[in-house]
Amino acid sequence: MLFKEKPYLIKVAAAVAIFALIFGIRQSVPMFFSSINNHTGLGVVAVSLAFACGQLAWGVFQPFAGAISDKFGTEKALFIGIAMCLTGTLLIPYATSQFGLIVTIGILSAGGAGFAGNSVLMSAVNRFVPKGTGGFYAGLVNAGGSIGQFIMAPIAGWLIVHAGWEDGLRYIALFCLITIPLAFILRGKKTIAPIDPNAPVQPNFKQSLALSFRTPSYLMLNCGFFVCGFHVAFIATHMPGIIDLCGLPPTFTGWALATIGLFNIIGSLGAGWLTTKMPLKFLLSYIYAARGVIVFLFIIGPKTELTVLLFAATLGLTYLSTVPPTAGLVAKMFGPNYMGTLFGIVLFTHQLGGFLGAYLGGQVFQQFGNYDWVWYMDIMLALFATLIHLPIKEKAVAFLSPKTA
Repeated sequence: MLFKEKPYLIKVAAAVAIFALIFGIRQSVPMFFSSINNHTGLGVVAVSLAFACGQLAWGVFQPFAGAISDKFGTEKALFIGIAMCLTGTLLIPYATSQFGLIVTIGILSAGGAGFAGNSVLMSAVNRFVPKGTGGFYAGLVNAGGSIGQFIMAPIAGWLIVHAGWEDGLRYIALFCLITIPLAFILRGKKTIAPIDPNAPVQPNFKQSLALSFRTPSYLMLNCGFFVCGFHVAFIATHMPGIIDLCGLPPTFTGWALATIGLFNIIGSLGAGWLTTKMPLKFLLSYIYAARGVIVFLFIIGPKTELTVLLFAATLGLTYLSTVPPTAGLVAKMFGPNYMGTLFGIVLFTHQLGGFLGAYLGGQVFQQFGNYDWVWYMDIMLALFATLIHLPIKEKAVAFLSPKTA
């Protein structure tokens, strides 16, 4: 009955399910870090580089996926991403060199997850839902990723123990197949709407792209999301090492990641709801400030099972809750016409931060035997992100056509 009254909810549900599966797979692969390192004998830094390249590829492919979705249709971009993610994850056990790990983990598996990721799914949802509700539904889609992480992380941990890491990866990869029929649900012709209903002229693709890079608020938004990528990638990639330094068993990694995912559902839904209640730039500043405080308390506190779970839970509330207000700001500034591409660019800067977070984590650990300096950088970057969002102007960016400028 609900779907008859609001048919767009079927498309929202499909987007949520796709993101849950793809993001869950992507977040589960780092749990195989130690097994991959032991199998290849390449060392922590080499394996970290492969995962860091994955962070970068996830972002590099986002704008291209958004452009394909904008021009040719959402399902086409999704099919490319699903095929890449499936192939890459299946081939990881066969990679024995650093180049092989970069191709399988970095380019195919993570890059495919980027192709079937946020920019495509949120752009699609933003086209289907009623005007003014995009932020809320972006939060709903984002929560899907958390649900996937919550479900897939313990499954991955169980598979490593009971099926072995190689077969475990193969089984994880097969979850990609479930997303294929869901991608068909998101088919639909792209409708072009003006950035401002009163604007007589709307920018084309190239003009929108040029306009975005001349907009200080958009550039500041990119800087803030860079910090988010650093935080998230460092935790996701090096959680096994963090758990080991806390003196806890390796299987606890799955529960820590699942806890992050569980509480990120609350954080994502809450952030989506708050996008309709308060200025988005202030919401982002509060989230980054909270992250800095959470990391500081974790550094100075005892490292027991309870405190690690409390850290994971509180961090989870802020983990990807930055996505709905960030997507909302892009939509506010430039409208829905080329949001897939413009939000994809913001996600690319997120993954630049992710590359540094994943790679520096490995470098610092090899140099000092711990992650202390990365935690210190984390806190300073959180402070930077808290401040950089404050000057952002939350309004549609004016466009003057060459004829009227």
